[in-house]
Amino acid sequence: MEVANQREHGTHHEIVAERFRREEAPALQPLPQSRFDTAYRFQRNAAWDGYINVEGNRYSVPDAYCGEVLNCHLTLEGVLTVYGRLHLQGPDEPIAQHVLSDPAAGWQQQPEHHQRLWREAIPVEVRDLRVYEEVM
Repeated sequence: MEVANQREHGTHHEIVAERFRREEAPALQPLPQSRFDTAYRFQRNAAWDGYINVEGNRYSVPDAYCGEVLNCHLTLEGVLTVYGRLHLQGPDEPIAQHVLSDPAAGWQQQPEHHQRLWREAIPVEVRDLRVYEEVM
């Protein structure tokens, strides 16, 4: 303010502070009240098992979205938000949210995403152990 803005600029030969007041300041507008969304946006296919691949790890999505192309937002803070088909949720309603983790930590799952899949899995036959003793 006291040195650089008081000098004459080499290109337009005007005092920097005066040019700013006359040319630039009137065009400035107030900053928006809401924070600017810097999230990276991309799409992922939900696999048959209800997971999407993001940055080397797998993250669960509700099983109703298996096979769907999903819209994803990834914030600078590492929060992954997944959005699905508009007719199942509201226009901006997320279907899943995860915090990115190192792939060594393993797949990230929210148990409620796959409850139906587990219920509908082929049931294992339960037998009395005496059946196996008869075979021997």
